[in-house]
Amino acid sequence: MITDKERQNMQQFYKAVLTLKTEDEARRFFDDVATIKELLDLSSRLEVARMLSEKKVFSEISKETGASSATISRVNKCLTYGEGGYATALKRM
Repeated sequence: MITDKERQNMQQFYKAVLTLKTEDEARRFFDDVATIKELLDLSSRLEVARMLSEKKVFSEISKETGASSATISRVNKCLTYGEGGYATALKRM
């Protein structure tokens, strides 16, 4: 369960992201707030989402990205039943 304070922190984080205007600003911000491993994991999930949206099969996605079947399944679940965040981002890219 997310506490009220945690929810406020998340809202603050989202607002901070929305202030970024360039790819360089985004890179510098995320370099400061996340580890390389965290950034690699997040960017890998986006690539998995892109490939799933292109109807690639799990085995191909795993081979090309190195993502586990659990990660691919989670991203697929988000694409199917989630809030639409991946779809929105992929469409706008």
